[in-house]
Amino acid sequence: MRDLQPLADSLSPESRALAHALRELFRGLDVSVRRYASRRFRDAGTLSRYLSGTRIPPWEVIMDLFTDLAEHCGTPPTPEAIELVRRLHSAAVETSASPRHAVELLEAQLADADRTARRSSTHGDVLGEALLDRQHRIADLEVRLSQLEAEWSAERARADALAEALDAGAQEQTPDVADLLLERGVLRDEVSRLADELEEVQKRRELAEDRCELLERQLETIEEVELSPSKAAANPVPVPQCMPKVLIVDDQADNLLAMTAVLSSLDQELVAVSNGRDALKALLDHDDFAVIILDVQMPEMDGYETAAHIKRRTRNRDIPIIFLTAMGTDSEHSARGYAAGAVDYIGKPFDPWALRAKVSVFTDIFLERRLRAG
Repeated sequence: MRDLQPLADSLSPESRALAHALRELFRGLDVSVRRYASRRFRDAGTLSRYLSGTRIPPWEVIMDLFTDLAEHCGTPPTPEAIELVRRLHSAAVETSASPRHAVELLEAQLADADRTARRSSTHGDVLGEALLDRQHRIADLEVRLSQLEAEWSAERARADALAEALDAGAQEQTPDVADLLLERGVLRDEVSRLADELEEVQKRRELAEDRCELLERQLETIEEVELSPSKAAANPVPVPQCMPKVLIVDDQADNLLAMTAVLSSLDQELVAVSNGRDALKALLDHDDFAVIILDVQMPEMDGYETAAHIKRRTRNRDIPIIFLTAMGTDSEHSARGYAAGAVDYIGKPFDPWALRAKVSVFTDIFLERRLRAG
């Protein structure tokens, strides 16, 4: 296309391969970059950088491209084609250490969490109004029932007959009362159901708000990292020699990138791997790890199994393990994590300040032990 920028010269092989694939897909649309960006409500400059390889797009952008191409050509993409581009995308993400890309990924997650919070808030308002309406209707029925009871007491004979009929279970003789009692029972059941549903929606909103807060903290931390090179140039600080390493294990490239960006302001060398086997290999190659940050849900060898292998090795068994997982931090999961030998069990999204503080503590412990041994 005439407005498709040439590929950047400094691209890694993985980013270049992904950019070539995306450009081939885009050419099939036969539309300008600006026009397509307007169609998808995206920034034309950002889309151009995606296609020139200087930025790695979120996977949702690539799936939109597949969808639009299928609509334009009248044929859906093959699973093989999608899987090929997915592998290229994963490889490009794994080799990209740009804090800017980490910011983009976290911003996308923040937008998703914000949408969840807003939807939950709207749903909660609707349920609250419905609950208030049912409560008003119950109050109205109570008034009507009270009026009927007043009429019964005014007509003693009729009240006695009514009571006798009710005791005998002959509700068909008092249709007004029976209908009102039935309606009140139905409304009370509905109030109970709405109250339970409202409580669940409020919990979802609170969780989404907490997720937004943690993601914003991660963004602030990474943005500080982006500014740190200029600050370091103005105020150079001597870097301690022989600092220990931090091993980060997660099968999701996006998570590895985010954790690396958050921890990159520390003095330690960060070693990031994507599976348990590579983690065990890294521990064989190096003996100066201060702490291991380990994901739980991984294919082939999960975090618990990886931790068990680590603890069976004499040279590695004393390295602290922090489980970082999206499975949740309830007692069942955390108990299993501690049983596997972990010193901490943290849910995702994580608090970047807390994670950096924990890593710093274990680094200080490692350095103190090494000093005593020396």
